[in-house]
Formats: sequence, structure tokens, C-alpha cells
Amino acid sequence: MPSSASSGRSPTRRSLRPAQRRVDAPPAGRPLAVPFAAFFGVLVAGEDVYLAWLLWTPGIGWDWFLVVPLALAVLALGGAALVLTGRARAWLVLALAAALPLAGLAVMAAIFAVLGGTAGVWSTLLLIVGPLGCLVLALQRSVRRWTGAGRARRPPGGRRTAGPSR
Repeated sequence: MPSSASSGRSPTRRSLRPAQRRVDAPPAGRPLAVPFAAFFGVLVAGEDVYLAWLLWTPGIGWDWFLVVPLALAVLALGGAALVLTGRARAWLVLALAAALPLAGLAVMAAIFAVLGGTAGVWSTLLLIVGPLGCLVLALQRSVRRWTGAGRARRPPGGRRTAGPSR
């Protein structure tokens, strides 16, 4: 005699069509973190220009190493503008523009700490606030979704077009 547990079960019926994937819809409005991320991007650009000004020597003029902080400032301004307008993958540009000065300032703070310059360490740690805030805001999920990281590349129905069923 078959077991009573299996007698009441019918075979599981499965559909031939795959289940539709759930795609997160883009946010209806601009998230609150986006303008703050753009503001911190502008702040990072200002700090980069300030660091270039500190490296500039009046007697010599423009040196080749002034190009790096000025290029980072342009990158930060561009990333801030792209994030504010919601362009695709703009959060990557802003995160890169914040991560490079953050790494440089952290190395500079470590050098000042080893040399014993407490005033230099504190001023460098104060300058770290801008790139750190920009990096934290640029990596937030709401900013990434706003700039297209969470949007689907194809329609939610898949590759099939609407037409008569077979």
C-alpha cells in the first residue's frame, strides 16, 4: 500500500516560460543624496585647486606637477555635473575624483605624523573631510540608482516582442 503522504499529492506542474525577472524601477524623483554628492564634488574640486595653489611657486610659475591636482579638479567638477544631471555611471567618475585626493591626503597626513608636525596633520585631516564625504555619498545606492547603475538594459519582458502567441 502506498504511503498516505504521497497519495494526496499531484505532480508539480511547471510552466515552459521562464519567470519574469523583477527589475527595480528608477527612482521617480531625484534622491536627496544627489545634490549633496554634487556639492561635495565641487568641494573636492576646490580642495584640489587649493592644493595646486600650495604647490605653485611664484618665481618659477607653472610646473608639470601642477597638472595633476588641476586635472583632478576638472574630473571632480565633471563628476559633480554628471551626477546632478543623472548621467549613466556618473557615480564612478565622482568616486574616482574623490578617491585619488583622499589617498594622497592620507599619505600626506601619515608623512606629517611621522615627521612630528601636529599642525600639518590636523590641517590635512581637515582637508580629508571633503573627499571622504564625496566618496561616501557617491557610493550610496540611491546615487548609483539615480545615475543608471540599477536600470535595466533591456525591457523587463525579455528579448521577445509583443505579438501573437503561438
